[in-house]
Amino acid sequence: MRKPLTSPSAAAVGPYSHGIDADPIIFCSGQTPIDPTTGELRGGTIGDRTDQCFDNLFSVLGAADLTAADVVKVNVYLTDMDDFDQMNEVYATRFEHPFPARTTIGVASLPLGSDIEIELMARRRG
Repeated sequence: MRKPLTSPSAAAVGPYSHGIDADPIIFCSGQTPIDPTTGELRGGTIGDRTDQCFDNLFSVLGAADLTAADVVKVNVYLTDMDDFDQMNEVYATRFEHPFPARTTIGVASLPLGSDIEIELMARRRG
């Protein structure tokens, strides 16, 4: 059974849900760094945009009453792997030990011209 999760602080740029609750696993769709107050991609550094991606994702997790502590897997997509170190610095501030499993992939392009997109999976404790 799939229960859709939505958050006013996350954006969907196509026919998909912000997340799916497949109890006990939560699957969050990839989030680009769209600022929910402007509807535009956030400016600043790749670190700023990484933070915005996580703000959007954690908002979706909140719709399922979960937090960063429940995240088990993260996938990060970057259009420039030279941004890896700065993304990684911010990533380390958004989670605690033990860190979730993670994959980081360099890609040619992302929706809306973004240079980063992040998706994640979480699990309910029980």
